[in-house]
Amino acid sequence: MLHMRDVWVNWFEGEENGYNVCEFFEWRKEDRIELLDQVAVVKIPDNLFDYVENTLLELPEELLADVYKQSFVRRKSQRVELEYCFLATDGKRALVVDTLGYHTPVRKSRMVPRQEQQLLELAASEHTREYYMDYLDCEKQYHILSPEPLLMNGLIRKERQLKQLLFMALDQVHKGADVAELRYWYTEWAPDKYEKIQDMNFDEVWSGLYNDIKHGWTRKHEEYCYTMIKGQPFFEKLWEIQQGEAEKRNVR
Repeated sequence: MLHMRDVWVNWFEGEENGYNVCEFFEWRKEDRIELLDQVAVVKIPDNLFDYVENTLLELPEELLADVYKQSFVRRKSQRVELEYCFLATDGKRALVVDTLGYHTPVRKSRMVPRQEQQLLELAASEHTREYYMDYLDCEKQYHILSPEPLLMNGLIRKERQLKQLLFMALDQVHKGADVAELRYWYTEWAPDKYEKIQDMNFDEVWSGLYNDIKHGWTRKHEEYCYTMIKGQPFFEKLWEIQQGEAEKRNVR
């Protein structure tokens, strides 16, 4: 089995969608960055790479067996072995995975561009390992709390995270509001549609609001998000974290 040495990683934990595993240019000083002393390299088919990148479901048993205790991280003076950690590539993309001892891809990382290029060159002549999974080709189901990639395309890290915060607030309203409150929120977004909104039933209001909001990210989206989450401590904390990170980068 191939291995790479001294691989920098920035762990994103519990992310089921690859767009939330940030590329190197979006890494922050506050992120969980560490140096892997050695990491096993596995070249896998495109569909398995997609599965690992975009789910938190169980990995093939044979894959786990192949990488078992093949990777290490150096902590202080100790070389600590990692139970199931590996560097996956399909020959075009790269993803570092650590299961934290489980059988699912609990945390994931992109690579530093220079090291990613080294990996692709290293794996170019390596054969692709086939791992059987009878559920590998099942189509992933996206929803408001796990938006499809198309809705996140072109957004920077802060915008993606604020958009997910907005979707969380919308989902809360959808589950707990009556039609009058939902009409209020739709009118806040589209005051020019006020008269039309008043004649809509609950499902029509929800469909109209969500479909109007779900594409792109603008200053209007950001202001609307803040209006929705104001007065809710948990949501406000998430908002402050993102605004704080933006301010730090502007100071730099």
